[in-house]
Amino acid sequence: MENSKSAQMIGIVAMYDLQTPFFQFVTENITDEDAQKRLDTKANHVGWLAGALVEQRFDLARQLGYDGHQQANDLFSDYKGIQDDVQYPSIASYQEDWNKISPILRESLGNLTDEELQRRIDMGPEFSMSLYEVITFTMYREANIIGQIALWRRLLGYPGMRYM
Repeated sequence: MENSKSAQMIGIVAMYDLQTPFFQFVTENITDEDAQKRLDTKANHVGWLAGALVEQRFDLARQLGYDGHQQANDLFSDYKGIQDDVQYPSIASYQEDWNKISPILRESLGNLTDEELQRRIDMGPEFSMSLYEVITFTMYREANIIGQIALWRRLLGYPGMRYM
């Protein structure tokens, strides 16, 4: 498949392709029990971070016309933050949803035209971003969340994230 119909998207699609396998690598072997640990902090735990990452891909796909949700949609819809005393889904369930949405979103990103990337998306009262800006921010946030989970790996006593 050609990388992208839009020259603006070449780097973004390359980043997407790089980050897609990182979800499996960064969550690899983390137990569902450890994924819920906050280590006496108010930090977002791996269970929430992984679900937020999956939700972000589904949300972007919906911006591009896809009509689907992750299994844990109720926990993440409308940009919900972490909820105390909630048991978040298993890493395996997040991985299943990641594997489902990633090729769908990849195809949509590769098919965007320069004209479509200029479409404005309302983000709140008197605030909007172009689709290109939303996609760029999404890729940044994906990398950020992957990095947070990588740090949690070390804090929880797991080996560092592998890259291959």
